[in-house]
Amino acid sequence: MAEGSFETITILELEAMGSEGLDELSFGVIGFNHTSVVELYNATESRMSGLASSTVLGAPFFDAVAQCMNNFMVAQRFEDEPELDAVVPFVLTLRMRPTRVRLRLLATAAVARRYILIER
Repeated sequence: MAEGSFETITILELEAMGSEGLDELSFGVIGFNHTSVVELYNATESRMSGLASSTVLGAPFFDAVAQCMNNFMVAQRFEDEPELDAVVPFVLTLRMRPTRVRLRLLATAAVARRYILIER
């Protein structure tokens, strides 16, 4: 099993993991670039969301994949806060029955990719 928990894993550890390591994590991992295009989508998130990584990779996350996160609580924080490590209680509503989750928003100027971790 991969190291790191939802609350303790760092953005640098996520960056260093290969796809197999990310897939072993018990929580969802979405990595996207500064324009919100999805570059990483782990197997756990694919399984929990019901969305195949092949349909998510290359798509704009906040506009095409998770419009319910395109708001001041999630998407706007990545625009406003270049250094971000925050846990946010959230309710997923798109394409599913409302589901309570915890999101961890991760961004740093030292890493081009930004991350959202999802714990169900």
